[in-house]
Amino acid sequence: MTRAAPRPARRAQHVQHAPRASHGVPRDALRAAVPLLREVGDLKRVRTADSGASMAERAFLRSWAALARGADPGRVADHECAAAVAGARLAGVDGPVLRRCGLTASEAADVLARSVGQHAGRLDAATLGRLREALPRLAAAEPHDALAPAFAAALCAQPRAGATRPGRPRLMVEPPESHGDHCWAVAVYGGLLAGAFGADPADAFLLGLAHHLHNAVLPDAGFAGEELLGEHLPGITSRLTERQLTALPGVLASRLTGLLALREEAAHPAARAFHAADVLDRVLQVRHHARAAAFTAEQALDDLDLVHPCAVSGFHRAVLDAAEAA
Repeated sequence: MTRAAPRPARRAQHVQHAPRASHGVPRDALRAAVPLLREVGDLKRVRTADSGASMAERAFLRSWAALARGADPGRVADHECAAAVAGARLAGVDGPVLRRCGLTASEAADVLARSVGQHAGRLDAATLGRLREALPRLAAAEPHDALAPAFAAALCAQPRAGATRPGRPRLMVEPPESHGDHCWAVAVYGGLLAGAFGADPADAFLLGLAHHLHNAVLPDAGFAGEELLGEHLPGITSRLTERQLTALPGVLASRLTGLLALREEAAHPAARAFHAADVLDRVLQVRHHARAAAFTAEQALDDLDLVHPCAVSGFHRAVLDAAEAA
């Protein structure tokens, strides 16, 4: 887990906190994007019959496979950000699935565009334009079969520690997300938020994708575990990261080395987009578990129209009324 500054002791509820500094954060852009990011993050929990991996993990592996064989990072970033935004509503229904269902590439692109269009108000015009330009390639894509580097598969198998604090027991939530899930989400969020921070979307995407390379070997013990590793942590992180970078083309490895150095600052535009994406994903993940724990049947029935309007919805409701099941 990315290190954060130690938190101050919690104050009593009645004490008012001083206003937080804005740090030049694009407040309006972030507020607009968060509902979309929340939906995109749910791809960590979407699976289909042809794979045991989540849609997020599959996109993480697909991204690394493309980068390892020399694909342009900007093209990969646009492709995966477009796939994620389209998948926010379509879930596992992607370009290859639509074509297996008999749609042409053009028809599949129209469906993907319809899904992306539902989030038009959440993103700036330039970002939305990049996503739309990627849709024809997305619709025509073949199912992913290229092998990703071994570290990518290890990160998909490596669970995240969740919320930890030095000196306290960890908060355990089930099922834990994987590092593949988290790194994919940070990469996509970073790519989608890059414009708001004046960052190169490819840089923000790559930094998110690679920021936990060391956890391919090092199990995640969270912030509490990092504090116990103490003075050994920087050397461990550096050695393990360098080891994983040797699996990549030299030009890409060099670019990643420079980008990974930005993890310790928040001045460079790519660093700002990355840190915004990282902290949002950590908090949205915890909020997902909180919402899941508090879920009620009424939310599904009333808010989400579980028994939705259709040709036989009147009969459905009559059955539920008679059975006293609603």
